[in-house]
Amino acid sequence: MGEERDTTGGPVPLARRLLPLVVPALVVGVGSALVLLAVEAVAALLQEWVWTVLPGAAGIDGQGALWTVGVLTLTGIAVGLVVWKAPGHAGPEPATVELVTEPLEPRAVPGLLITVVLALACGVSLGPENPVIAVNVALIYWAGRRLVPAAPGQAWVGLSTAATIGALFSTPVAAALLLSEMAAGDRDEPLWDRLVLPLVAAGAAAVTTHALAGHALSLSLPPYPGPSAGDVVSGSVIALVGGVVGLALVYAFPVVTGWFRRLRHPVLMVGTGGLVLGLLGVLGGRLTMFKGLEEMGELAARSSEVGVGALVVIIVVRMAALLTAASCGFRGGRIFPVLFTGVALGLLAAKLVPAVPVSLAVASAVVGILAAVTRLGWLSLFIAVTVVPDLGLLPVLCLAVLPVWLLVSGRPEMVVPAEPDSARG
Repeated sequence: MGEERDTTGGPVPLARRLLPLVVPALVVGVGSALVLLAVEAVAALLQEWVWTVLPGAAGIDGQGALWTVGVLTLTGIAVGLVVWKAPGHAGPEPATVELVTEPLEPRAVPGLLITVVLALACGVSLGPENPVIAVNVALIYWAGRRLVPAAPGQAWVGLSTAATIGALFSTPVAAALLLSEMAAGDRDEPLWDRLVLPLVAAGAAAVTTHALAGHALSLSLPPYPGPSAGDVVSGSVIALVGGVVGLALVYAFPVVTGWFRRLRHPVLMVGTGGLVLGLLGVLGGRLTMFKGLEEMGELAARSSEVGVGALVVIIVVRMAALLTAASCGFRGGRIFPVLFTGVALGLLAAKLVPAVPVSLAVASAVVGILAAVTRLGWLSLFIAVTVVPDLGLLPVLCLAVLPVWLLVSGRPEMVVPAEPDSARG
């Protein structure tokens, strides 16, 4: 696809091409952020009702083992029913898709929204990123094609994806890095020209999120004392360990997915997954449940009270919960649970080797595990520096990411082939 040209055969000026889409990009950004915030707000209300109000009214311990197992098992059955009966099966099987996919049919959106709210509220170890991106892409692609038919369809996919990423991480930088790795758009056009409108959408989404919710990923950790040669070595080793842990998830993923697929029917698959998640929640406690964003902040704040053995249990249980939730059919994203695991792994490394600054250990572990699971190097670096907001870490992380990238490059991705429709229940 070459450069767009006017009726005289000359190239259309960039401003003339972009200006008509600036307002739509702003609308997409605000709308995408509102969808995310609405999903999270409804999930928070339901979470309060499920885990506090209802057990309190019944005189039951909302933190107890029976309640935890019961809630997650019933959640699995409910999600399985939606996946089975909802139009479009509430989107594709999550084990078969990456962060960004082709636009869904609008009829699949209601079922997908129901499943993601149930998962977020009831303690499933998945984040909102994949479903909310899918919902926003579907709605904006459908509306954009009808309201602005002159704009190419892929423009709406790029704008809605960028906006949702900007809202999720409260900054347009994350969207720019993701899109630069995807190399979206006309390859003959300069990268910045291709990213201007997605950045507008992502910026509008990030501003909306900040104004209405004040989201932040940053942890409260001791300040980093400054780079040194030894830090490059220790950071690289910790990043490599994070990469190995991430690859363990990647290689275990198709195996666990195969186990659940043998159950054939979605209600059995997701219901059994809910039961397993309930048992894991009892074993690992609340820190190993839910999407992991608030939980990683709590873990960091309480790190001095959590011993080495407890951290090992938390890491293992969280990994098992992520594999279960992502394999059995729950709708949700993997970035936030993996991020929690990286933070816990970094805190463990700092406890085992006290000479390593805890901020360096956490950032390096996050880079390693995210690089292995997402295969998005820039985004992994960005999230690490966002979680541990110290620019002094950036030079060390840029060196530490090299060995882990060599380790994970060419390995399988954390996706499995889709089953034919005839195999679904």
